[in-house]
Amino acid sequence: MSKPISRRQLLQWSGLSSASLLLSSCGSSLGSSEVGQVFEPLNQATQALLLSQKPVPEFPVSAIEPDKLLINTFDQTPQIDPAKYRLQIEGEVDHPIQLSLTDLQALPLTSMVIQHVCVEGWTAIVQWGGVRLHELLRLAQPRSSARYVYFKSADGYYESWDLASATHPQTLMAYQKNGQPLSADNGAPLRLASPIKLGYKQSKWVTQIVLTNQLMPTKGYWEDQGYEWFGGL
Repeated sequence: MSKPISRRQLLQWSGLSSASLLLSSCGSSLGSSEVGQVFEPLNQATQALLLSQKPVPEFPVSAIEPDKLLINTFDQTPQIDPAKYRLQIEGEVDHPIQLSLTDLQALPLTSMVIQHVCVEGWTAIVQWGGVRLHELLRLAQPRSSARYVYFKSADGYYESWDLASATHPQTLMAYQKNGQPLSADNGAPLRLASPIKLGYKQSKWVTQIVLTNQLMPTKGYWEDQGYEWFGGL
């Protein structure tokens, strides 16, 4: 069984000192140039290591660390009525769709216990439950031209992934955490969860998924502040 990635290992991979591990996109007040300079090596090394394991090793339920997952937002926590919630999937697809939370919960539930890695230097072993993203995309029937996937959130946050990462079997649209309904602070009604991306790429409160044939000028909230984008990781 894979051991949790320690803070010391993160520092060793990135070559950063502990003083450099200030808050970034998991919740940061750094300026755009500082973000890019400080966190690029950590992102590159960590994401390359995580993605090198296919599939990424999972953990037993006994390994869950319920108090380790920190609550971070870039702005504020939106309050969404679950009964009115709709997930839109559109763009380079043949059949744009809208799904309610009830629709999502009617699909096969996938549960996984994985390690959440934040670029701030902390980790947490969490159990996520939800629907594999590739199963949702299959419902919308992506066109052969689709290459990127954009995620838009109710709080205004946005992120972009490459299609291969989005369709990885361990990429979930999660509505459960540790066997319980997701809380608003953790991204309810629906959030991304995957062991192959750092925390800031795992958008919370996702309301819209857009497939595109090319990378748009707006790549992601933190990337657009000067934080380099690693689309293939």
